Amino acid sequence: MRIVLFILATLSLSGCSSIFDKHVEYKYIEPDSYPVLKAIGYAPISAQPGDNESQRSLMALKASKLEAYRELAEQVYGQKITAGTTVQGSIAQNDQLQSQVQGVIKGAQVVKSYPVGDSYATELRLDMKRVHDLYIGEIKPREVKKVTYY
Repeated sequence: MRIVLFILATLSLSGCSSIFDKHVEYKYIEPDSYPVLKAIGYAPISAQPGDNESQRSLMALKASKLEAYRELAEQVYGQKITAGTTVQGSIAQNDQLQSQVQGVIKGAQVVKSYPVGDSYATELRLDMKRVHDLYIGEIKPREVKKVTYY
């Protein structure tokens, strides 16, 4: 009797499991169009640390590039805004506003860097097609196209 119950239990549990092998085909999802994002960063030359004009220009060049990357990150990821106001006796005592940007920018290209008066400007270009290609190469996102059971 125990053997019969064991066999019945085994057969009923095997009905819940997959007894077929399957082959899954995937297709890659690609958007219809890709935007090209542009950003410009500026940095003052005279405000940079350095012993001479050449060092300050180089530091301004680097700072303007970072500012352009920050602007691209804002376009891609957005900004986190934190604000607060302290009110005492119906009078605003303290007003605070903070902004934060965080993200990774891959595939951006420096279009050009040039001085503008006492500042340095750097123009960046981010082709989202290139970003998509980099993403596909790393992550390989996909959706199920077809499942064949044998």
